[in-house]
Amino acid sequence: MTTSATHLWRLLKWGRTLARHGALQGIEADPLTPRMVRRMVRVLRIGVRVPATPDYAKALQEIGPAAIKLGQALSTRPDLVGARAAENLSQLQDNLPPAPFAAIKAAIESAFEAPLQTLYAEFDPVPVGAASIAQVHRAVTTDGRAVAVKVLRPGIEDEFAKALETYEWAAAHVERSGGGELRRLRPRLVVAHFRQWTMRELDLQREGASASELRENMVAEPGFHVPEIDWRRTARRVLTLEWLDGIKLNDREALIAAGHDPKALAAILVRGFLRQAVVDGFFHADLHQGNLFALGDGRVAAVDFGIMGRIDRRARMWLAEILYGLITGDYARVAEIHFEAQYVPPHHNVHEFATALRAVGEPIRGLPVKDISIGRMLESLFSITRDFDMPTQPHLLLLQKTMVMEEGVATALDPDINMWETAEPFLKEWLRGELGPEAYYADRIVDTVRALKKIPELIERLDQYYPPRGAAPPAPPLPEIALVERRQWWGYALAGAVGAALGAALINAV
Repeated sequence: MTTSATHLWRLLKWGRTLARHGALQGIEADPLTPRMVRRMVRVLRIGVRVPATPDYAKALQEIGPAAIKLGQALSTRPDLVGARAAENLSQLQDNLPPAPFAAIKAAIESAFEAPLQTLYAEFDPVPVGAASIAQVHRAVTTDGRAVAVKVLRPGIEDEFAKALETYEWAAAHVERSGGGELRRLRPRLVVAHFRQWTMRELDLQREGASASELRENMVAEPGFHVPEIDWRRTARRVLTLEWLDGIKLNDREALIAAGHDPKALAAILVRGFLRQAVVDGFFHADLHQGNLFALGDGRVAAVDFGIMGRIDRRARMWLAEILYGLITGDYARVAEIHFEAQYVPPHHNVHEFATALRAVGEPIRGLPVKDISIGRMLESLFSITRDFDMPTQPHLLLLQKTMVMEEGVATALDPDINMWETAEPFLKEWLRGELGPEAYYADRIVDTVRALKKIPELIERLDQYYPPRGAAPPAPPLPEIALVERRQWWGYALAGAVGAALGAALINAV
């Protein structure tokens, strides 16, 4: 088990890097930051030239792959890191130098217990992309199909395991030392969800399963393409999938030159996302421009299925009603849904909450996306969450982050698009099907049959407690953390921080 001293040493090294890029200014200035954490930040910046504008993304890229992925996760939490920091973190690009081809070849042959040439007739040793967790090579299978081969970086699992332990340790201490606001933001739960996402990304066989499920779901949207998985050449550390010849959606000039209609591509993207999130409840949660392509036939294709989101039917219905209510200005219904879903504690007034929503929604209704400040809108929304003591809903935050990201891609394609107006016909049609009389009576019949089946079991178990079903999925288990006593922790931290600062000063002086 990793000792507290090891965790502190890692945090101090990372802290010095963050300080050099000005990434600790917000923590130091925030009045909610625990005093001892603020003191540590002041020590960490001793001898550092703090830039005027913090660059969180660059700092995390310098720290390493696990920090890059943590930054990408925190970009979904503007309530935790602030709107400006979240915007900066959303620009994180995890392009890194590739691992040597010999190590990649050995990893593939170990995964399948077979020589590389028996799996692929051709294999380009130069990767087309190298990210923090894996890198991708172009290849041709022995049966002549062009494929993309994604391979985990050697040793990446151990690197992430060490970082995750320290993140959990730090989050536990911050949550204990913080006040009610930190308890509401639940940093330990943030790290727990980050662990879940990371473990999924480190299992490429599971990523293949996600892509396969999404491919089946998107049959109803022929304009949105998901590549086919080659299961014969897929394992936990290797993923082989259909090669896509297309143009990235961030290259608008190339799209136009190739004869694509950017407006049509934007509409396909919006409709595809809404079908994933609202109809199926299973959505690609990393829809940035680098993962989206326009194919030659006008379809939009997605890649990289390591981060996927899932929400149940009840939450999807609430979500659809919330979006439709914001589009149409029905703030009273949107407020009621928040109380029904228990997103807002019951001691608050539903009418006051509706008025607060109106203050956010009215200034942006009917405006094209280019005229809407996403940062300002998020700042207003998260001030509402604070005012109404709303606990964090991580499953919805992932969806919100994806919506903002997808909106950005759609805007780059069509600057005049209004995502809300584009979504309105789709949401209206789906809500009519889900909440209309036919769906209502069909649901009642299904519920009645299920209830009748439970009667014998209920008679035998009357003494057991059945908790009400909530909108949020159960939170991941939080690990047991050996907390350091405050006085002892501060002593270790101060000694380590001073040592780090002196070491840095000596290095600078040499």
